[in-house]
Amino acid sequence: MSFLLRVVLPDKPGSLGAVATALGNAGADILGVDVVERGQGHAVDDLAVELPVGRPPDVLITAAESVPGVEVESVRPHSGRLETHRELELIDQIAGDPDNGFQLLADGVPRIFRAGWALIAARENGSSHRLAESTAAPETRAGDLPWLPLDKATVLDPAVHWVPEPWSDLDTELAAAPFGPKARALVVGRPGGPAFRPSELARLTHLAGIVVTVLGP
Repeated sequence: MSFLLRVVLPDKPGSLGAVATALGNAGADILGVDVVERGQGHAVDDLAVELPVGRPPDVLITAAESVPGVEVESVRPHSGRLETHRELELIDQIAGDPDNGFQLLADGVPRIFRAGWALIAARENGSSHRLAESTAAPETRAGDLPWLPLDKATVLDPAVHWVPEPWSDLDTELAAAPFGPKARALVVGRPGGPAFRPSELARLTHLAGIVVTVLGP
């Protein structure tokens, strides 16, 4: 079975190799690695790993954290290898089919950000609605989203930013980025975490901005 392991480790030579060795000794096969964030003496990496049938995912945590200075932020099921740096491919698809651009974006964002779902929300005259949504988006009406419009990409905290309850079920981490000059946002949900990092918010902002440029405001 495959899992996605997010680890925080010292940003120094040999750290990732030590983690890879520890995981290998625990019987895990590493399928791919993606750098999520680097800075302030640490790195955050996503590792796609495969375990033999019958081995619990807890062994991944034990193995990785046996390396000094390493912390496992999350472990969750994952299908296959990592799909890294897919933003340009998605932008090309949208540019080639602008009439379906909103839907293509909503469908593509979860794969890029390893999230569960995405939607594009718009607010007008005190009420909000969806312009597009991925297949796994919660089936509920948005209601009013008073935090629209956004000045910048942000992590949505349901205690601060009102959202429909199903959006935050299953300990879902939420992030949103402005989507054009109107009161619209690209919202991404990641059930079970991990939390969205500043680098991921920056990527979400850039992607939304480029798509708006391609499709027009």
